Amino acid sequence: MAVLALRSASPLRQVRAVGTSRVRSPAGRSRGRRGPVEPLSSRVRLGRVVTGKPRLGRTFLVVWSGQLVSLVGSSLTGFALAVWVFQQTGSATRLALVLLATTVPGIILGPFAGALVDRWDRRWAMILSDTGAAVGTLIIAVLHFTDNLEIWHLYPALALSAAFATFQFPAYSAATSLLVEKDQYGRAAGMVQVAEAVGQIVGPILGGLLLFWGELTLVLIVDVATFCFAVLTLTWVRFPAPEKSEAGREGEGKLWQEARYGLSYVRARKPLWALMLFFTSINFVFGFVSVLLLPLMLSFASEAAVGVAFGLGAIGMLVGSIVVSAWGGPRRRVLGIVGADFAIAAGLFLGALRPSLVLFTVAVFFVMLVLPVANSSSQAIWQSKVDLDVQGRVFAIRRTIAQLAIPISYLAAGPIADGLLEPLMAEGGGLASTVGQFIGTGDGRGYALFFLILSGAAILTGIAALGYEPLRTLEEKMPDVIPEQAQEARPAEAPA
Repeated sequence: MAVLALRSASPLRQVRAVGTSRVRSPAGRSRGRRGPVEPLSSRVRLGRVVTGKPRLGRTFLVVWSGQLVSLVGSSLTGFALAVWVFQQTGSATRLALVLLATTVPGIILGPFAGALVDRWDRRWAMILSDTGAAVGTLIIAVLHFTDNLEIWHLYPALALSAAFATFQFPAYSAATSLLVEKDQYGRAAGMVQVAEAVGQIVGPILGGLLLFWGELTLVLIVDVATFCFAVLTLTWVRFPAPEKSEAGREGEGKLWQEARYGLSYVRARKPLWALMLFFTSINFVFGFVSVLLLPLMLSFASEAAVGVAFGLGAIGMLVGSIVVSAWGGPRRRVLGIVGADFAIAAGLFLGALRPSLVLFTVAVFFVMLVLPVANSSSQAIWQSKVDLDVQGRVFAIRRTIAQLAIPISYLAAGPIADGLLEPLMAEGGGLASTVGQFIGTGDGRGYALFFLILSGAAILTGIAALGYEPLRTLEEKMPDVIPEQAQEARPAEAPA
């Protein structure tokens, strides 16, 4: 499921590396690698250095901690800008154009960003991402502080931030695959969801209060500060480089050839291609939700109340994320993804029934509760099935294809909701005497009707996914790139 924000996950931060270790690969050749010294309590098994007890590791926990600060700033600004735009224009269409500006650059630049991430040190890719994205936010802050900010200014400024943020997702995801044991991928993804949940809880609440007490400029300055913190932590980081695989050698070439290889890699693996198309369909559905969620809630609640509702609803994501991080997610991950899709569809249906802040908060809580199951299951599948040295370009093309339909949703949401469904559900409208008897009439009920339609579309998409055998049996028929019996050695963590 798509989670829309001005920037993606925050940077990785690693504890100081100590000494140099030389690790002999299973094939027998020796390779030098800078890295921390392995604790004496570790043991060697089949050419792989492992700890006595499976764990996420100290490095990853530092990574996760850094996300808390970064994601709060991202969530705060995303909520505040959405409220500001809707208050200034009263138009879901103008809000959709703002969201479009944050999406299109990633779709266009994604494949090239992924190829560059596989070429570069992934740490520097993330530094570039955060620095460039901060510039876009700073431009908006200066324009608003000088009373010169117009709605159209947001389009290029947010597009600039989004262009640099395109590097963040493939670099962060590919680096995590190197920092975390394979059997901990599900838990690691759950921990990432915990950090995102904290951001979604604190961000809307703090954003709503800052807008109520002050102005947008203060919100943007806080966000720029979180960018600076992210870049600062990255200056202390060192990422291990992945070993070159057969797929990596096959995909070498000019930049455009390496960018295209990400698509070729996925298309050659039918189960992964099917999984990606499933998320493309779901993102098309939830692209409409992203545009209409805020206008629907503002039709019966104040911005401060909506911010609190979003924050309280996001507690569901926190609870779900904590459960997944401890549990590791379902063993049958594809079924976990589709099951979460059905549950989210039920939440959309519940939230559309009545213009009630309490009911909608419960619906948001329920949706957020199951969202980490879908996200962590999907991430664990991709990390375990894709060769480590091509994950940057593959993950970039995965996000690009999965988001292709979102701009269509953004562009269509306003005209369909404002131009068709809202008039039909107004007092005396064409559907007031029929559908209006069940969900009510008046402002915002056309948006509610749209939610009911989207709920049905999500259910149909899930049914189609279960009926497609290559996707349903992905985990059984597609081997992991790191077999259980012969995992490659990775740098161990320094003793405390």
